[in-house]
Formats: sequence, C-alpha cells, structure tokens
Amino acid sequence: MSGQEAIGEAVARTVRALRAGHGWSLDELAGRSGVSKGVLVGLEQGRGNPNLGTLIRISDALGVPLTRLVQVEEEPPVRVFRPERHVVLWEGENGGTGTLLAGSDPRPSLELWRWELRPGEARDSDPHVPGTKEIVYVEAGTLTLRVDGRTDLIEAGTAAVFVGDRPHSYGNAASDDLRFVLAVLDL
Repeated sequence: MSGQEAIGEAVARTVRALRAGHGWSLDELAGRSGVSKGVLVGLEQGRGNPNLGTLIRISDALGVPLTRLVQVEEEPPVRVFRPERHVVLWEGENGGTGTLLAGSDPRPSLELWRWELRPGEARDSDPHVPGTKEIVYVEAGTLTLRVDGRTDLIEAGTAAVFVGDRPHSYGNAASDDLRFVLAVLDL
C-alpha cells in the first residue's frame, strides 16, 4: 500500500469514527463543515483525494487537529496508565485529593478519577459541556452530592449517576474520611 493510500484509509477510518462518536449523520457533518455530503461519502469510503482546505474544514467541525485526521497508525487497543502517570489535580485544605487516573480522547471523552475528601472538605465543579454524565461509586464514608440545587447522601457501597452539565459539588460533611471513584463522560 502506498503512502497516499495509507493516508486515505486513515482519514476514512478517523472521520467515520469521530462522526459516529459525535452521533452525527453525514448531513450534519456536511452542514457543520461546509463540505458536501458527496465529498464526505467518498472520503469515508477511502476514495478521492481531498485537498488541504477540505481536511481543515472537516477537522475544525469535528473539533480535532488536522494531524489527527491523517494519522496513519491506529491508536492501540489498550492504553495503560501506570501509577506514575496519575495526576493529582485537586488538593483540599485538609489533605484530600482528586486524582485523574486515566482518560480518553478526543471527544467523546471518558475520565476516571479517585477522590479522597477529609472531614469538612468539598469540591465545587462548574457545569461541564451539555450532555456530560458522571457516575460515582463510594468506597468509604458518605458523599454529600449536590447537583443543581438538589442534595443527596451517597453511602459506602452505593453508586449514583448524575448530569454533569449543571453546577455540582462533592462534599464530606461526616467525621470520617470519604473515598470515591468517579467516571466522567464528556460528550
């Protein structure tokens, strides 16, 4: 397979996957990118030789860099995030932490977090992009979960699913430490 053929297949595979990930039809991508449906059909079938301007309009509409469209090598089926890659992105005033364990990209993206909140600590979160969902599982303690003005107490061994595109917060109003795992699906 020539270099051009490999790039054509990479573009076809990537555009199909990203479009499907957004839940868009060919018509919707055409409208968002300004590229005709016929050109998109050919591109997704690996036919034709789109010019740079066309590829840029498509990458902009899909919200990815141009390099992502023409990346010949596929992403590996498994990406491992060893402990040294985990990142503490929040630290509470009493020693609690919010640690990002792993994440996928591009959108839709999925993040996996481990949270530890000491008594009295809370983490307020701004609303995420529309359609975002979160799932929490409490390992120890009781989570005070506030979503859009509503408060729920989530006890150890319990899971909850909630919308992340509204103001929300995670708090520990108890006298014991709180540990929970959180997954965020950012559409």
